[in-house]
Amino acid sequence: MTRPVNSRRWSNWGRNQESVAEVLTPGSIDEVATQVNQAAESGRRIKVVGSGHSFTAIAVADDQRMVMHRLNGLVSIDGPLVTVQAGMPLSTLNTLLAERGLAMPNLGDIDAQTVSGAISTGTHGTGAGHSTLASFVEAVTMVTAGGRVEHYKSDAPEFPAIQLGLGALGVLVEVTLRCVPAFVLRADEQPMALGDVLAGLDDWIPANDHVEFFWYPYTDRASLKRNNRVAEDDRPLPALRGWFDDDFLSNTVWQGVCKLGQRLPAAVPAISGVAARALSARTYTGRSDQVFCSPRRVRFTEMEYEIPRAALPEVLDALSGIFERLPFKVQFPVEVRFTGPDDVWLSHGYGRESAYVAVHQFLGTPYEPYFRAFEDVCTPLGGRPHWGKLHYRDAESLRPAYPRFGDFLAVRDQLDPSRMFTNEYLERVLGS
Repeated sequence: MTRPVNSRRWSNWGRNQESVAEVLTPGSIDEVATQVNQAAESGRRIKVVGSGHSFTAIAVADDQRMVMHRLNGLVSIDGPLVTVQAGMPLSTLNTLLAERGLAMPNLGDIDAQTVSGAISTGTHGTGAGHSTLASFVEAVTMVTAGGRVEHYKSDAPEFPAIQLGLGALGVLVEVTLRCVPAFVLRADEQPMALGDVLAGLDDWIPANDHVEFFWYPYTDRASLKRNNRVAEDDRPLPALRGWFDDDFLSNTVWQGVCKLGQRLPAAVPAISGVAARALSARTYTGRSDQVFCSPRRVRFTEMEYEIPRAALPEVLDALSGIFERLPFKVQFPVEVRFTGPDDVWLSHGYGRESAYVAVHQFLGTPYEPYFRAFEDVCTPLGGRPHWGKLHYRDAESLRPAYPRFGDFLAVRDQLDPSRMFTNEYLERVLGS
């Protein structure tokens, strides 16, 4: 079969997923609708791609790849409700909001994703008063498999499925987000013993707006971070200190450390211990999105599991044993965050207080035995894998983890009965 002239090779940020597909680059809603209609008439598939920050194959196209980078503008602002085109990167959104005295209520630790990609995969930050970014969505405009442009508001019966739809229901073209007045965060970062972090969580989680920590494998050391809203930006991080800590150390130096660990695996536990001891406490203030998000240039692969918050000590204890049994070393810290419950059907945090545990490996380092062992710990505890992070679950395994799984599938049957928007990943996790 001759490959179409406009086929292009694509790979994701983590460089663990790639495909060759015909590329569609619509610049308007009408163009999206036309291209979807053409695909429907010819029996073809379309897979929408954002910035490629998912580690799963959720964005891998096997026929046509629709890239949304031209749909990246502001549509309207109505008080706290901000409507943007779905291909807008979060970094652009954050700047746009700040210029207008607004902000997202919460964010993850990077802002490279597109708005549609972030909400469709369950991107989240940390904070007991928040859940996924999808929970901030108040309305969407979506092109369905029939090429129809449909508007859905929060009172629509399908809305809890569309808020976090995995790209399986249609092409999101506009998203309305419930924003808040701009705010300043004070970040308190402190190295601590892991045992002390775990002992303090029941007090810290309700007493702080946002709590997270990193645990260094092969050590009992962790770094605790607490972010809280404050009235004034009265302790900004000096530019040189910010560059040195968050750019030079966290990217340039860390890249070198990871490469050293690849060459000398036996030295990884010692390196991890040095890295943990090198941490210093710091307190600073800044614009909310600039405190939430940091540059991440060191590439890696990642698995992240949401678990009931009470199960966290059991999972971390099991990870210690996994580290010792693996035939290779783990270079990256374990990241732990916390969210509250929501009612979005395929949200990882649906209906419960959650702990998110993320495990990583440096690009080019073995990871599958590590990730599978971690998944084997989380699954029987009711764990739910992040839709954009590597996992090995299928629809049969996932159905009991999500009380509204069947309701989501019913909406999928309604909106995409011919499975125009599916791919191998969606067939695995949702069924055919």
